[in-house]
Amino acid sequence: MTALVPLVVLLPLLGAAVALILGRHRRAQMAVSASVLAAVAVIAAVLLGAVDATGAGLTVAIGGWEPPFGIVLVVDRLAATMVLVSSIVLLGVLVYAVGQGIADQHRETPVSIFHPSYLILSAGVFDAFVAGDLFNLYVAFEILLSASYVLLTLGGTGERIRAGVTYIVVSLVSSLFFLSTLALLYGATGTVNIAQLSVRIAGLPDDVQLILHLMLLLAFGIKAAVFPLSFWLPDSYPTAPAPVTAVFAGLLTKVGIYAILRTETTIFVESDLSALLLVVGGLTMLVGILGALTQADVKRLLSFTLVSHIGYLVFGIGVGTELGYAATVFYVIHHITVQTALFLTTGLIERVGGSTSITRLAGLLKASPLVAVLFFIPALNLGGIPPFSGFLGKAGLFLAGGEAAMGADAPGGAPWLTWAVIAAGAATSLITLYALTRFWNMAFWRGRDELEGYESVLLEQVQEWPDASGGVATGRRAATRTRTPVLMVSATVALVAVTVLLTVFAGPLFELAGRTAADLADPAAYVALVFPGGVR
Repeated sequence: MTALVPLVVLLPLLGAAVALILGRHRRAQMAVSASVLAAVAVIAAVLLGAVDATGAGLTVAIGGWEPPFGIVLVVDRLAATMVLVSSIVLLGVLVYAVGQGIADQHRETPVSIFHPSYLILSAGVFDAFVAGDLFNLYVAFEILLSASYVLLTLGGTGERIRAGVTYIVVSLVSSLFFLSTLALLYGATGTVNIAQLSVRIAGLPDDVQLILHLMLLLAFGIKAAVFPLSFWLPDSYPTAPAPVTAVFAGLLTKVGIYAILRTETTIFVESDLSALLLVVGGLTMLVGILGALTQADVKRLLSFTLVSHIGYLVFGIGVGTELGYAATVFYVIHHITVQTALFLTTGLIERVGGSTSITRLAGLLKASPLVAVLFFIPALNLGGIPPFSGFLGKAGLFLAGGEAAMGADAPGGAPWLTWAVIAAGAATSLITLYALTRFWNMAFWRGRDELEGYESVLLEQVQEWPDASGGVATGRRAATRTRTPVLMVSATVALVAVTVLLTVFAGPLFELAGRTAADLADPAAYVALVFPGGVR
């Protein structure tokens, strides 16, 4: 079983090399990319089943070099879950991108560039989840960031280049902080192995622990886009092609959250920054969602809601209880799938309506009822309407916060702070629902005659196309059929279906999240997994 662990990283890297060689064979590249991600999804499912059934994780020492001297890959319930969810989302977005590329003749996503970069990005994401030492985690970040630079600037437009420059500068600053912290950690403890750090960090003076802790959280906070380190995200993500934006929004920020979760539960167990995490979580919720209210473009609106809902995850980590961790794990799964589905649907909206701005969209419910439903379902889910997984995840987080606040050892030593963040979370959920339903109402429900000066770009294009009898075709249904590829719609339908299944199977998923949280609450179990004979 352990032989499967390196494959989640190795297969995408090999697939990227093959896809690069097959640069002039588009169908072959598509087949390689889809096969690789499907294989990783199957491997992740097998690994999760094995780890969850036995309760014992899997470790692999690369090259036979035992930890802490060599690279170690660790798969526990959390890592296996994250790899499985990520591979499913990556595969769905890939199908969407293939459909878009065929329809647009690969102007937005040049195949020879897109597929190798996409697989390298996937390898970086998977490597981050199974990394057993911080330096390997740093390498994973650099792998996915290098690929993301290419994907973000596909098409080479001025807007994308400007957004890419901002993204690159912010990412380099984050990497510099991370690398500097690694050097300090190694100087203070003599290791960067996560399990070994879990034991040795406790022997450092409190002030040294605090400095190292803050530096690591700062580096990961930039990557997770928490307030006030999230300023770069709303300007960077919306400029990329729809499938790239969907992957970035769904996965890249969650890699940062995963790193924060590992840091808080395994490395800095004795250094308590729960008060800081609660404050940051609450401010991230409020500032993000207030920014969303001012947006006329749905891409920017969703980018701000992405930021705001990162706050829920930071809040769950800050609560610091087993129930808080369980709710956080469940909400991570929910948010990855729902946010990705919303961004994919936005790409469909742009094809049907010719724009993503409220000021230029109207009457889309009649033009494409399917797209209306595909946006409406995940919008309600993200807004936290019962019985969707968004409601269940938020309820779990609020319940965990309430129990912790009423306990003898409240997070941050201040029960009022936890209750304040819970109130901020409830307000954020309501505002999210308002912002998304407002957009749906104006873009889909509002009639075209209600929008002053309405002009449909697609309608004009349809009127210029001859029909079978030699006349001129008119009507938006013809435009929708012509401009909405089946693969794009199918991939979006599949991901929206997955978001619904999260609600249907919420019970088993919460149970899995509970077992995962029990692992996280016991850092000694992680240490024993990596060092069965004890830490040297």
